[in-house]
Amino acid sequence: MAGTTIAAGLRDKTIRLQNPGTPVPDGDGGFTAGLADLTPATVQAQITPATARDLERVAAGTVIASATHVITIPYHPQVTTKTQITYDDRRAGKMRTFQVSGLRNPEEAGIVLVLTAEEVLS
Repeated sequence: MAGTTIAAGLRDKTIRLQNPGTPVPDGDGGFTAGLADLTPATVQAQITPATARDLERVAAGTVIASATHVITIPYHPQVTTKTQITYDDRRAGKMRTFQVSGLRNPEEAGIVLVLTAEEVLS
């Protein structure tokens, strides 16, 4: 996938990126950690259902237990496998949540990130 880019017109979804926040004592001897927005917190993305072929291409040489979607965004240095993505799917009338399970920075160019993600169903 040399020179991977995504046309801005294909990045038709605005998503919110968050990582686990600083743990705070819960008063019972444990800790709770909320989510903290990344900087910037919102980016334009392309979200597509993952096919077996996509996963072979995106995850070549790595092990992925499972993924439901491939999400392509402009490069963001704070995105990790702990990143949570939320997307207000107005067409479906619901908020969707994804957990990043893998990421790839094609050619280490710092242009786009190709993420594999699991949709969190509640």
